This record gives sequence, structure tokens and C-alpha cells, in this order.
Amino acid sequence: MTEPIRWGILATGSIADSFAHDLQLLPDAELVAVGSRSESSARAFADRFGIPRAHGSWAGLAADRGVDIVYVATPHHAHYEAARLCLEAGRAVLCEKPFTLNGADARALIDLAAERGTFLMEAMWMYCIPAVRRMLELVAGGAIGEVRTVQADFGLPGPFEPSHRLRDPALGGGALLDLGVYPVSFAQLLLGAPDRVEAWSALTPEGVDANTGLLLGYASGAVATLSCGIVSGTPVRAVVSGDLGRIELPAPFFCAEELHLYRGSEDGAAPEVLSVPRTGLGYAHEAQEAMRCLRAGLTESPLVPWRSTLEVMATLDAARARTGVRYPGE
Repeated sequence: MTEPIRWGILATGSIADSFAHDLQLLPDAELVAVGSRSESSARAFADRFGIPRAHGSWAGLAADRGVDIVYVATPHHAHYEAARLCLEAGRAVLCEKPFTLNGADARALIDLAAERGTFLMEAMWMYCIPAVRRMLELVAGGAIGEVRTVQADFGLPGPFEPSHRLRDPALGGGALLDLGVYPVSFAQLLLGAPDRVEAWSALTPEGVDANTGLLLGYASGAVATLSCGIVSGTPVRAVVSGDLGRIELPAPFFCAEELHLYRGSEDGAAPEVLSVPRTGLGYAHEAQEAMRCLRAGLTESPLVPWRSTLEVMATLDAARARTGVRYPGE
């Protein structure tokens, strides 16, 4: 019988709640601790999920030797601090996306994990979702030929008040890091790091991006057209087009449960609809991958490798440089 992997969750917001829900679906996972900057918040979360240990500080969770891996579920401005604290304490880390606010911080965390020989993975759950893995198999098998274009969007209708975290520069606000990381990660999963990045944003009065469009260009001639925003709801779909057909992922594309495969170039042809269910809300798959890596003694996941995380952060950095979005301390 395989010993369960013992999880700790750092932070107690909605994403932590969703992750804890999905962990309960995995018989080889055990949620043993939670940490928060508030003792009462940690205790309430622990009571809700039957977690035996509640720590009223991040450091308390990081120091808990009964934890094999910590899921960092803070808002993204705190990812670097929280993940570094856990790595320095010898805990493996699954850190929510976007991995950090910028590429320099991402590189620092990865270098630390490599130096310590400690597992570290960005919680880009989309990369582990069964429908996305199936899409990659179809593309690799030549189902749509050579990929020529990728289109993806993620926009929320708002409105968001000036005090909302999505508009607060101190919290890494703006559409790009919170939402745009999905279209960018999707495009680069298929095409790799771009040779050229173009971006335009409409900024909020606070100086974060409210509506952003990106164009990624490749020496192969492939392009990716991406958008994200907090001013209008968008379809939240993705399309991968090749010279022999296309694959569409319905909303929300990053955790879709089916694929629409169009073979050939015939207009009006009905697609093949492939059902690819996910487990729970979808977070179980990244947890399974992290646990598989821990049991195999790996420091990084082949599904969400450090290289991919760094390449996505480089694209996000380049886009912000072009749109003028800067965060405090940069």
C-alpha cells in the first residue's frame, strides 16, 4: 500500500478551498495542515475540511515536519515570499499561478529549489487537465497538421471597484497576470517561447491593465492572438489551427471536458466531439502529478517544467514592458 502524500495548504481563500475539495477525492493524498496569517482563519478552514493541524503563521506551516508538500494559495503578489519560506524549510512546493510577479523572482525560486534538491512546481492546472493532455496527443499525432495559429481569451465582465485586488498594483493587479497567464501558457504549451511579443493595454487609473491584447510571433510563421480583460466577459475559448484542421476547446478552455476536432478544411463539416472528463473541479490532476513526482524523487514535473514557467514569465514581463504596467519595488 502506497503511503499517502501529506499536504499542507498555505492561505485559506477560495482557491485553497477548491484545492482542498479536490484533495479529498484522492485516496493517496492526506491533507494534514493549513497555515494562515490569522489563527482564526486557519482554524475555521481546518474545521471545515477536518484538517488536524492549523497554524496561525506561514512559518508555522513551513516548519511542520509532518508535511511533505505545501500548496501555496495566496494572492500572487505573495507567492515568492510564501514559496521561498517553504523551500528554505525543506518543504516541497506547488505554487499557484502566476508563479511570481516577474521572471527574476521566478528564477530565484527555481534556483533555490535546484540548490536544495527540493520539488517545486507551478500550479498551472491547465497543463494537467485530461482534455488538454489529449489535445497535445492529437497535435503530436498529426491530427491537424502543423500548428499555424493559436487563439485564446479570458475576460471577466466586472465592474471591479478601485479597492478590488484586480485593480491594486500592490497586489499584482491587472488582467494579464491573473487571467492572461492562461492564454499565454496555452499558446506556449503548443508553440513554445515566442520570437516576438507585441502587446497593448488599456490601463486603469491605478496603473494596471484592464484590457490587454497580445500577439506572439514565431520564426516558423506561426502566430498566437490572445486577449484578457476585466471589463467585459469573453467566450473563454481556445482554438488551435493547423494546415490540416483545427481543435476547439469550449469554455472554460483551461479546464474543458471535451474537444471539438475538425479534420480537413471543408467548411460546415461537423466536428468530432471527444469527451474527456476531469476529476472534481480539476485541481486533482495537478495534485496527482505533484505526488507522482515526489514519489519518483523528481525536483520538477515534466508536465509543468521549470523551463516553461520561466518562458511564460518572460512573455508576461515583455508584455508589461510594452504596456507600461509596473508593480511597487520593480
